[in-house]
Amino acid sequence: MSFFEHYLPNVVPIWNGDGGFVQAIWQTLYMTIVTMIVSAILGLILGVLLVLWDDHGLLQNRVAYFILDKIVNIFRAIPFIILLAVMYPVTHAIVGTGIGATAALVPLIAGTAPFFARQVQNALVTVDPGVIEAAEAMGISPMGIVFRVYLREGLGELVRVTVLTVISVVGLTAMAGAVGGGGLGNMAIAMGYQRFQNDVVWVATILILVMVFIFQFVGDIITRKLQH
Repeated sequence: MSFFEHYLPNVVPIWNGDGGFVQAIWQTLYMTIVTMIVSAILGLILGVLLVLWDDHGLLQNRVAYFILDKIVNIFRAIPFIILLAVMYPVTHAIVGTGIGATAALVPLIAGTAPFFARQVQNALVTVDPGVIEAAEAMGISPMGIVFRVYLREGLGELVRVTVLTVISVVGLTAMAGAVGGGGLGNMAIAMGYQRFQNDVVWVATILILVMVFIFQFVGDIITRKLQH
């Protein structure tokens, strides 16, 4: 402890307790996990619809594809820091407040779900068209092809893009923390940068990097096993 108190004098006093590092870690994990669960469900549905409604899809629908494609592009194009401000009224209406980890979930999901939907679309279009044609020739329904061909054949690629999205969400939670969302981002900005406590900034940054490396490591293992 004497070592940490000497080299991290501002970190040790705020490691535990309300507003400390332990709480910030859990807030970051909470925002990341909940955002990914909801965004994975919404993004998977939207991504599958984009594939099915495409010009070469099983349920070709140009009008529906055009509308959904533009909605996805619009939400992906808005910088997240601006999305936080734009969605404040919606966030306040849903959650009852615009500050805190739970409030940050609304813009996080709104920004992540379209991103993941596009990643799902890109992953599913890599499925061998010959396999899809064979499934159609066997009389399998479009929904059957989605579950038995698209999702099964593209599972490895879906895991890869999921890991990519998780890492992106970790970065977004840090940005959400900068505007009162809590978590390690808030710790780095409010407790470190604004108070000129560089050791707090560095520790928060290192903890975020550790999370990213863990998610990437686990994702790589799962992807390799599925591809094998």
